[in-house]
Amino acid sequence: MKDVLRLCGLSFYGYHGISAAEKETGRVFEVDCEMELDLAGAGHSDRLGDTVDYTAVYSIIRETVEGKAFALLETLASSLASKVLNGFPVYRVTLKVRKLLPPLAGHVKHIEVEVTRHQGDTAKLTGEADIQKRGES
Repeated sequence: MKDVLRLCGLSFYGYHGISAAEKETGRVFEVDCEMELDLAGAGHSDRLGDTVDYTAVYSIIRETVEGKAFALLETLASSLASKVLNGFPVYRVTLKVRKLLPPLAGHVKHIEVEVTRHQGDTAKLTGEADIQKRGES
């Protein structure tokens, strides 16, 4: 499988970092999110219910970046990956998180962390989770 849905260049203001200045004044962060999933159903049906609603993915990313402050970009990126895998039927997610104009002595456009995580709950991929939820109701 190599169907991919990407959200690129998402921009938010957050308070992530080690230094007191970063925690107090904040910085601009950019996020790219790449999700591997099965798009065949959506390609045939033209229904949102057969794919991942990227507006919902965007909302989770925005809430996380603009919400709780993390000391490390690595932790922020890992948190984002976990939330995408927990919330959506994707096989794999890769998150790139960039801190623009980091507080370094010298000119640095951005610092970037990239993490890739794979789905551990296969029920989310086969639709079994939806069947189980309906059975519990």
